[in-house]
Amino acid sequence: MTTAVPELLTVPEVMARLKVGRTKVYDLIRTHRLASIKVDGCRRIPDQAVRDFIAGQIGEAA
Repeated sequence: MTTAVPELLTVPEVMARLKVGRTKVYDLIRTHRLASIKVDGCRRIPDQAVRDFIAGQIGEAA
């Protein structure tokens, strides 16, 4: 049995998904509202972290 490996997104990919700029993505990371990891100095964001962020924003808006 294998476990699913989360898809890791680049900052530009997250920018496109959230329709925000680079500075906003890094601000979300810095304030721990969007989880991320570093891979050899490159910032990567798990796809599930983006989904969780969106779900949280929808929940706050309701």
